[in-house]
Amino acid sequence: MADPSFKDIPEIFEIEIGEALIARTDVLNTFRELGPPDLCHVVKGARGQNDVASYHFVSGVDASSSASLAAYINSLTYSIEEPQAWFSKGPTWKVRSGSYCCFNAFSRVDVRVDVKIPGGVVAYVMDLRGDKHEATPEIWQEAYLSAILRGILYSDDPTYFLDAYRRLAPIPTPEAELRFLQAAEALFHKGWQVGSDPEIQVATVVSNHLTAGIMKYFGDSGRYQRAANLFEKLYTREPEVAPLLARSYVGMNEEVKAVQVMAAAMKQTPASYLLLHTQCDFLKSKGKTRWALQLAQQAVNCAPSEFVTWEKLTEIYIELGEYESALLTLNSCPMFTFNGRDSHRVLSALRLHQPVPPAVAIVLPEREKTDDDDADPALQRLPAPGLRGTWARAYTLLTRLVAQIGWDELLKTRSAVFVMEEEYRMQKAQAEIAAVQGNGNGNGNESGTGEADDASTRGLHSAGSSGGHTDEVDGDVASTLAETEETAVERPEPEGLPTIRISTESAREAKAAREEEKVREHEKEKAMRNGVEAGLQQPVQAAAGDEEGEKDAQPNGNGPLPEPFSFSNKRLCERWLDNLFMVLYEDLRVWTIFRAEVAHFKTQHVAYRKTGAEWEILGDLGLRLHHKEEAKEAYQRALDAPRYSAKPWSRLLEMYADEGDLTRTLQSGIRVAAYQHAEYADLVYPTQIARCFFKLQQIHGLEKIWNTLRSMGLPDAILTIMKRYLDYGQTFSVEGYDF
Repeated sequence: MADPSFKDIPEIFEIEIGEALIARTDVLNTFRELGPPDLCHVVKGARGQNDVASYHFVSGVDASSSASLAAYINSLTYSIEEPQAWFSKGPTWKVRSGSYCCFNAFSRVDVRVDVKIPGGVVAYVMDLRGDKHEATPEIWQEAYLSAILRGILYSDDPTYFLDAYRRLAPIPTPEAELRFLQAAEALFHKGWQVGSDPEIQVATVVSNHLTAGIMKYFGDSGRYQRAANLFEKLYTREPEVAPLLARSYVGMNEEVKAVQVMAAAMKQTPASYLLLHTQCDFLKSKGKTRWALQLAQQAVNCAPSEFVTWEKLTEIYIELGEYESALLTLNSCPMFTFNGRDSHRVLSALRLHQPVPPAVAIVLPEREKTDDDDADPALQRLPAPGLRGTWARAYTLLTRLVAQIGWDELLKTRSAVFVMEEEYRMQKAQAEIAAVQGNGNGNGNESGTGEADDASTRGLHSAGSSGGHTDEVDGDVASTLAETEETAVERPEPEGLPTIRISTESAREAKAAREEEKVREHEKEKAMRNGVEAGLQQPVQAAAGDEEGEKDAQPNGNGPLPEPFSFSNKRLCERWLDNLFMVLYEDLRVWTIFRAEVAHFKTQHVAYRKTGAEWEILGDLGLRLHHKEEAKEAYQRALDAPRYSAKPWSRLLEMYADEGDLTRTLQSGIRVAAYQHAEYADLVYPTQIARCFFKLQQIHGLEKIWNTLRSMGLPDAILTIMKRYLDYGQTFSVEGYDF
């Protein structure tokens, strides 16, 4: 019998017809920003057979009118499998109807087109409440631009994965690019409505998904001229566009124009942190990092609630070698809850149809699980790969610090700027001793009885504020200090006097403290058994700060006992930063063990064996810790395993392109292109392969790349796929296309 599946298009068959459309309607109000990829739902029928329904996701389809969306549904009719047996030809399946859903991120509505074959086309708008409205030209323009932005920003996002997701070229021709620029200009003032990256707290007219899409599209290909032309038109109406225009000029090597734009814009919008950051980047490129520091500090003053301003300041402190200031600045970063890309609700499927294109099957391993897909649980449990958004960016800054100064020096810097838990315990213990002494001295004085009763409370509070100091620890921090475990204080008394204990509660807490100390000793012994203590010291816990912001921890300025130390200039470490130190420790611990094992096996002249998945994880670990050469070696070893994974090839593609290695970049690009083609990514740009090829094109020229490709003896199908990237560079006049 004939199969109702498409020949070369992935699809998910429904259990009940129409459930994907109903589910999308139910979750429309949960789409926060750009929305998910478009949904294409089709119903197929055959004579004598029950109708079946399937759907797939798609991006890059022209959504400028109902006719273009209906044309896409109509194109699917040519992809149904034909019966193979000529002597017993079964029923022929045909597409009877289809629905195409495209989310309008500007007006927060779903634009839908229903097609009957044969029959008519009905277009309407579905709002968040499920009500239908008429589709206006303005709605269509917004839907078109929303679809283009999803096609650009979702094109090569490795963290965004959907079953049956088909990716097409969002801007296939120069004419389509011109339409995109016209739509972007018309809707530029509404750009803030589509949201922004998770590291940006408040989307603005110049910091949103629209501007990010424009800069990504033109920046990855180095064609800043078209972006500059757009921003020049907008600059006359929107002075805030100056940072984008200046960056475009810098990308075009028109630095004089960029400086003139920045100088003029500073008089109009002096409080724009994006403008200050653009000047920072320009000064850093000229080696004037100290000057850039002043601008970064001013940007923090202009936008103290934005993560990127603190991040930029931390980066500059690291480059200047001011590591204590860098750590303090990192501790001040405001952290935001990560909101990932919008996605559809996963539904139970009757079956999943994912055909492998025969053109690429010859260069790819089998998509089946092998022993090389297994990995050590210790490697799989590393927490760093799970970091997202501001947490991942902050962790990157922390790894830059440890890469420059080493782990031991980082711990010293940490203990120099933050109040450590042991220090705080000593400080509080002294306050309690002072309270006990005050209680003992007041026993014979009736007028002092009331003061003695709350001596312990006063002693604790006095440890949190300096006498005569105007800055005080706020209520949240004070409560945190008071809630820290309270050890029982026993003071040696003169002979004949009993030992005074503050309360029975403190005795129980003292027992809990001793139990905690035993647990820590056990963890230390465990680390010693792993052989880590010889080269890697486990970080001790810092005194936790409040969640809103760090405060100065002040010493007891009026205490009766002399202080053996003082942390009046120290800060309380944020809990999230303290957790990131532990995440970094786990990464370094595993990396140290790995490198020690490699060195040991080399001295013994024994092969060091890992599974393909383990080599891949170790390669990612090396990249996180900025050990590029070791990471490259791990990825190369991962390729020896016959497992289905594009990540090693993808990482090596970036490395070889940065090095300008033509042959190895092409070899890696062929494999990555095959993997993408097998995942139904039928687009050339913007992709990682195109970006890397354009780097080579600027160095070697298009003609040399093409001749090298032809000399590799590739199958015709693979050569045709690779030629599309070079054709794109020639069609859109990417630098290097003419030599």
